[in-house]
This record gives sequence, C-alpha cells and structure tokens, in this order.
Amino acid sequence: MASPRRPVEVSPLRIGALARESGVKLSTLRFYERRKLLLPMDRSESGQRLYGPEAAIRVRFIRRSQELGFTLKEVSAVLALTDRRGTPTRDVARFAEAKVQAIDARIDDLRRMRRAITTLMAEGFCPPDTVCPIQASLGAQKPPAKRKPRA
Repeated sequence: MASPRRPVEVSPLRIGALARESGVKLSTLRFYERRKLLLPMDRSESGQRLYGPEAAIRVRFIRRSQELGFTLKEVSAVLALTDRRGTPTRDVARFAEAKVQAIDARIDDLRRMRRAITTLMAEGFCPPDTVCPIQASLGAQKPPAKRKPRA
C-alpha cells in the first residue's frame, strides 16, 4: 500500500540564492523590485528579502523576455496579465492583442531572414551590383498593418 503524499516544504530563497538560481546579479533583482516586477514574499527577522520558489522562474521569464525584445514596460504588462486571475479588462485584452500582432510580425521577419540566409548559403554569395537577398528580406518597405474591425 502506498503511503499518502505529504506536501513538500520549500524553504524561501534569500536574495543571494535567488540571484544564483536565476542567473542574475543582486543589483538586477533590486532593480526589478524597484520596478515592481518582483516582490519578496517576506523578510527574515534580520530584514533579508525572502522569495518563494516561483521567483526564479519569474526572474528568468523577465530576462528571457528582454532578450526577445520586450521592454520592461511590456514585461510588466504581461506579468500583470499572469498575476491577475479571471477575465482580463478591455485595456489588457487590447494590449495582449497588439503584442500578439507584433510577435506575428517579428516571426514573419525572422522567417524571411531565414529563407534569405538559407538561399544565400545554397546559391553562394551575393553577386556584385545587386541587392543582397538578406538585406532585401528585411530592408523592403513594410506593408501597412492590418486593422481589424472593431466589434
């Protein structure tokens, strides 16, 4: 007969442990705190910041989002979406839709760039006196943004 499972107690992380776990500097964590992107769940008796086990995931999410080109303001808005439970407000829904459209546009750009690079690799370097296909893939004028009718 299997024994009943007991919840695993997870010790809170101090700021140094969180920095190591998430791969950032202490100053980065303090900066995220000032920007209200990360909040300690508590403080120790000696006043040290204590974070829950999900804090490292949150910090890595913030860093990865920045690497993908999101501003901290945008990251903050995405975190506001995930921190809230229930139905998003119209403003949040509009932000999310605009972000999805921007991501789709970026994916399209990356696909064009990928096609141009693989073509160039297969066919050789750019011939003289022509526009390189890599530059042409992203240097072309963008088509006007598609607008959805308001409901």
